[in-house]
Amino acid sequence: MITVLVADDQALIRDSFRLLLDLEPDIEVVGEAGNGQEAVAQVRRLGPDVVLMDIRMPVLDGLGATLALTRAGSPSRVLILTTYDADEYLYDAMRAGACGFLLKDVRREQLAGAVRTVAAGDALLDPALTRRLVERFVEGPPPGGRPAGLSALTERETEVLTLVGRGLSNAEIAKELFLGEATVKTHLGRVLTKLGLRDRVQAVVTAYESGLVRPGAH
Repeated sequence: MITVLVADDQALIRDSFRLLLDLEPDIEVVGEAGNGQEAVAQVRRLGPDVVLMDIRMPVLDGLGATLALTRAGSPSRVLILTTYDADEYLYDAMRAGACGFLLKDVRREQLAGAVRTVAAGDALLDPALTRRLVERFVEGPPPGGRPAGLSALTERETEVLTLVGRGLSNAEIAKELFLGEATVKTHLGRVLTKLGLRDRVQAVVTAYESGLVRPGAH
């Protein structure tokens, strides 16, 4: 059973998500929170597999709550709840350890699928939304140049990281590089391990911040 905590300051949103998820036989909503501080406390108490985290909440916002959970080493995986208007905090949420984004007007099957995806250890990335957010808030490589860890990557691993940064799925990367999808997954796993990254979301951030992918590039 996948356990979920819903954190949103709007009771109607919390109730809606609970109703939708309670229809799924393998998902259980074990708690709710009306602000980030409550969310952190509830995660520590309940240990849910997935946290649906609104970015804009009183007392402590979703970014602060995500940072707190990441720093505490919480195994709960955070899905940021957002709308179509790009929130300036979303990029920081990616860096803080969020596993992806979920639109608040999501359909039931998409909501359940998203929960299952992140609970299984994968990241939930909409290529268009991710690219728009990253390109808006990343101007280029940091002053210090590329992270030293990139030198540990093989040429093929660097290619895979670059394509991940461009928003391609494993299947699309496999087609681009004429590789099997399982091989791509293996290369990506090695990239994450060598660079100490948690998941695909942080790989996208690293690809942009290191200069492997530049804003506006195709």
